[in-house]
This record gives sequence, structure tokens and C-alpha cells, in this order.
Amino acid sequence: MNAIVLAVLVMVALSLARVSVVFALIVAALVGGLYSGMSVGAVLEAFQAGLGNGATVALSYATLGAFAVALSRSSITELLAAKAVRRLGVDDGTGKRRVVYFSLIGALLVAAVSSQNLIPVHIAFIPVLVPPLLKLMNSLHMDRRAAACGITFGITATYMLLPVGFGSIFLNDILLANLNEAGESLGLTVTPGMVPLAMLIPVSGMILGLLVAVFFSYRGNREYAEHGIGDHESMDPDSTHLAPWQLGALAVAVVAALVTQLTLDSMVLGGILGFAILSVSGVFHWREQDDVFTEGMRMMALVGFIMITASGFANVMQETGSIETLVESSVAIIGDNRGLAALIMLLVGLFITMGIGSSFSTIPIIASLYVPLAINLGFSPMATVALVGTAAALGDAGSPASDSTLGPTAGLNADGQHDHIWDSVVPTFLHYNIPLVAFGWLAAMTL
Repeated sequence: MNAIVLAVLVMVALSLARVSVVFALIVAALVGGLYSGMSVGAVLEAFQAGLGNGATVALSYATLGAFAVALSRSSITELLAAKAVRRLGVDDGTGKRRVVYFSLIGALLVAAVSSQNLIPVHIAFIPVLVPPLLKLMNSLHMDRRAAACGITFGITATYMLLPVGFGSIFLNDILLANLNEAGESLGLTVTPGMVPLAMLIPVSGMILGLLVAVFFSYRGNREYAEHGIGDHESMDPDSTHLAPWQLGALAVAVVAALVTQLTLDSMVLGGILGFAILSVSGVFHWREQDDVFTEGMRMMALVGFIMITASGFANVMQETGSIETLVESSVAIIGDNRGLAALIMLLVGLFITMGIGSSFSTIPIIASLYVPLAINLGFSPMATVALVGTAAALGDAGSPASDSTLGPTAGLNADGQHDHIWDSVVPTFLHYNIPLVAFGWLAAMTL
């Protein structure tokens, strides 16, 4: 048993047993590190050294959470949801309900896709955009697992296929660069135009998974209680009236937060600026600002701690040196069977990415190991691109520690009714990772 495989299995088993993901990551890091031969002190040192890598993202989510709660305290979320229900006629019949349902899924999908290229804010839009929509989702009796699948698809499939924004970083700056670097001495040359074409078949598997999730798996009604965001009780929309200048302040706060993030590349400053504008706008009492900010940070606390812990876990996995051992042991099984080789390479990539939690960080590790193996087995350059790209992306959509699943949970669980593992991780794993393995294998064998 390889140390990384063992650690990932322990993490997944504990998470599925409803053990806290933070606890599961710590235990899995200890198990994997000790099994690889590291001492307890070395494991703890590596774990602590990696914690800082997730601190910035965790703080960013905390400030965005405070901004989201401040928006909800203005009652604008309830007003917008109530108006949407009335204008769209959600309660008038199943026909209109179906139109609104799919329109909402489509809007979330468009927002997720745009967050990767058109307005490259990645997952920062989720804590601000999604919580205000929860009341409308409840009116539609929408299963939030469908929304989670839609958001995760937009986040992951976009950077895997479109070479714009984060997709340009993934496809050109990381995947293309590492493939050419690893294959330079072996005669492998990959051009920028080859990469999106090679990833088209694997992404087609994700499209199929999305259709199954939205139209079949989670199409049925699901009931949720009417809770406010965080600990704040939901207000009566008819009892609250915002002055025109306050509505203007809300718009300015949202735009200012977005512009600050894009220009300064800082979600922290964007969230703080948006919160500050709302604080002086009078949409909630000045004396409440400390409570509002604390409430927002508490709402995002779990996601933040998971991200910080996941960084420590990933660092331990890399320090074990078991990634190379995992690939080498797989080579011994493969022999000269190209079909088996493609399958094992994809499955190994799944375990590595689920352990590290980021496909962007996985490519530099596996490209140097996979490229020589793929060339020796006779895979074409296009097939090699598909293998490495898919193997790196596998697990990103189904890992408890990935921002592709943590992001949707941060928004959909704003009222405490969306479980991270069973409502985000398991649905995305089933509908995206399994098709990615199948279609990634098909791409490797046909390209």
C-alpha cells in the first residue's frame, strides 16, 4: 500500500463517516506520513510548514463572508428573492416553476464559467452571489446538489477547455509548459492549439455528468427550512424599505469589491472595502458592524479551516516522496498494455489530486513522471496531453479539500442546510470524476 493511497483512503473514509473534514485531514496526514517512514516530529513539521499556504485564501473567504452577511442584513436579499418569486410566478404552476428552475441553474453556470475567464474572480463570487438566491431556491424546492454540480462544472470544465483567464494559466502556463519541458529530451513537442483539442473529449464526459445531475439525479423536489444567513433571522421584505441612496450604496459596494479584487488581485481588500461601504451606508446600525463581521467570519470558518488544513496535508504528502513510488509501482503492473496503462495513470492522478487538492499544483509533479512513460508506451502527443491534463484535473471536482467543492459549499450552506461531503463532494465525484476517467481513457486510446 502506497502512503498517498492510504492517506487519501483514510481521509475519504472518515469524511464519508461524517467525521469533520479538518479532523479527517489531520489523521490522514499522520497515517500517511508515519506509514511512509517519517517520524511524528517530521510529519508535524511538514504539516505546520504547509499551513501558511492556505491562510490567504481562508482569510479571503472570511472577509467575503462578512460582506455577504452585511448584504443580507440590508434585507436586499429577501427583497430580491420575494420580487423574483412574484414576478416569475413560481407559485402559479409547474410550467413556470420548471422555467425558473432551469433559468436559475443556467445563471449559476454562466456565473461560474465567467468567473474563470470573463471576470476572473475564481470562487470569490460564490459567497456573495449564492446566499441571496437560497430563498428563491427554497421556493422552487430545488435540490441544492444540482446547484452544487452546476457551479463545480463551471469552475472546473472551463479552465480545462478554454485558454482564457484561469484556463490560460492551466492550459498554457502550466500544462503546455510542463509537457514540453518534460518531453524536450524525448522529442515531444506540444503546440498551444493542441491542448484544448486534446481536452475536449474528457470535458465532454463532464458535460454528460452535468446533464445527468440536473435532469435526472437531482431533478426532484427537496424541502429546506426557511433560515436566515448565518445566525441572522430572515426579515419580512414588506417591513423593510431602503432609500434610493442606500440601494445605490449597495450597488457601489458590490462593484467596488469586484473592481478592487481585479485590479489589486486581493479578495481580502475587496471584501473589506465592500463591507466598509455598507457600514457607512446605514443599511444596518453602526453598533452592529462588529457582530455582522464576526457572523460572516463564523459562517465561513469551516471552509477556511479546511483550506488551511488541506495545505498542511498536501505538504505532508509531497514530503513523503511517495508520488514517485506510486508511479513506479504502477509501471510494474502495466507492462506494455496501453489500455491498462491509460487507466492506471488516470487513477493514480485521481489519488494524487485528491490528496493535494489542486490540479494546478499536481501537473508539475506528474508531468515529469507521466510524459516519459506515455512516450515509451507509444501514446501520441495529443493522447499524452489528454492523459496528463485529465489525470491532473481528476479529483479536483470530488476532493473534500478542493476549492471546486469548498466554494459551492460556502454559498449553499450559508443557512446551515447543505452538507459539504454528501451534498457537494459525493455528487460532484459521481457525476464528474467517473465520466472523466472513462472519457479520459477514451481520449488516450483514440487521439
